[in-house]
Amino acid sequence: MSKEEGRQETRGYYGVCAIGGMLSAGTSHVAVTPLDVHPIKYKSIASCFTTLLREEGPSAFWRGWTGKFVGYGFQGGCRFGLYEYFKSLYSNVLGDCNRSFVFFASSASAEVFANVALCPFEAIKVQVQAQPQFAKGLADGVPKLYASEGIFGFYRGLVPLLGRNLPFSMVMFSTFEHSVDFLYHNVIRRRREDCSRVQQLGVTCLAGYAAGSVGSFVSNPADNIVASLYNKKADSLMLVVKKIGLVNLFTRSLPIRIMLVGPVITLQWLFYDTIKVLSGLPTSGEISTEVVDKEA
Repeated sequence: MSKEEGRQETRGYYGVCAIGGMLSAGTSHVAVTPLDVHPIKYKSIASCFTTLLREEGPSAFWRGWTGKFVGYGFQGGCRFGLYEYFKSLYSNVLGDCNRSFVFFASSASAEVFANVALCPFEAIKVQVQAQPQFAKGLADGVPKLYASEGIFGFYRGLVPLLGRNLPFSMVMFSTFEHSVDFLYHNVIRRRREDCSRVQQLGVTCLAGYAAGSVGSFVSNPADNIVASLYNKKADSLMLVVKKIGLVNLFTRSLPIRIMLVGPVITLQWLFYDTIKVLSGLPTSGEISTEVVDKEA
């Protein structure tokens, strides 16, 4: 294979990863839109659903879905596609360095770009969900937010968004990588190449659920801060922490986040790896050493 063919193949791989990440993140977040409503206003999932249904009707559960699909689609494309790129880059530079450090550095680098892409859409989504009179969706929400707050309004929550998503992404990708390695070595005890596609995608789902669940605990405080800033409950980070309280910062909306994040991340990894498999690529996850077939 020539160098040019190698570069084209590499670009093709990253392109599939970016498209897979875009489609998987966009569709999975839209699928759970009914659960992603007003985490601060309501104290429980049951009260949230019953109150919204009584006050605003069934359409309230799908409010802001266009912003979620486009915004999280861009985020997913950057998150997954750039993660693969940075992992390859840092692996070549650092060689046999601790793999967890490579996973952390790669996911953090990718997440910066992912959040810059997501932030304007997240601002519109939160406004539409929290203030139904503000706008109906993305099309009319963008000009209204720009007219009222300018370009700053789209990036008001960028710093706390990074504070939430950077540690989440770092923990999520690292947990996924190590979970895949653990499952092939200690549960299946077979090489990935010797497993069926169904078995490989099963490993993806288990590792994805573990990754999402662990990541949700890490990012919950910053998620509450992001929601408060977007909903204008307070004007600064210190005021948000003071108003919510340190304990509530860690516990508020945590059950909803656990309910949301685990299945969402599982769906993302399943869709993502399904697209990779259909494109003739292996499923995700790094296996540290050769797995010995238990039947050998």
